[in-house]
Amino acid sequence: MKKITLVIICLLLIQYSFSQKRYFTKTGTVSFRAGTAVEDIDGINKSTTSVFDAGTGQIEFALLVKGFEFNSALMMEHFNENYMESDKYPKSIFKGSISNIDKVNFQKDGTYPVTVKGTLEIHGVKKEIETTGSFKVNGKTVSATAEFPVTLEDYKISIPGLVKEKISKTAKIKVNCSYAILK
Repeated sequence: MKKITLVIICLLLIQYSFSQKRYFTKTGTVSFRAGTAVEDIDGINKSTTSVFDAGTGQIEFALLVKGFEFNSALMMEHFNENYMESDKYPKSIFKGSISNIDKVNFQKDGTYPVTVKGTLEIHGVKKEIETTGSFKVNGKTVSATAEFPVTLEDYKISIPGLVKEKISKTAKIKVNCSYAILK
């Protein structure tokens, strides 16, 4: 009887470990708005890499700062050289967890609100953040969206006095990722 119970427990543990799915994308989109009434400053990066574990809620994002695109080549040059110092700080990274991952039913289509907490690293500065977003389950595809503000000063991104009226002190960040099951 003990052997049967042990076999059943082992089978349940094996089934549980295989049922945990990881999702991945390397074409996630991160965009930001940092303009004012004087000038629009919008950047978009369409090559964000992200992975999350549907069982544990662990989630990570990484992007190359030079991957941001702008309407103006001059704006992209200033962004990379003067503000983000992309050669010195080439990546931005987020590592954290989805605190209510248990509320997302990956077996049922629908939209589920989530709360994400973790460490955001920009411009060599790491800062704890928390934001809300949503997961949309559609078959085997999971999409994630979130919006949150980033205060430039918190990440030691300085704005020269000459352009202070053109650049907002806070950038609005938008994340949009479409994930597939990692095999």
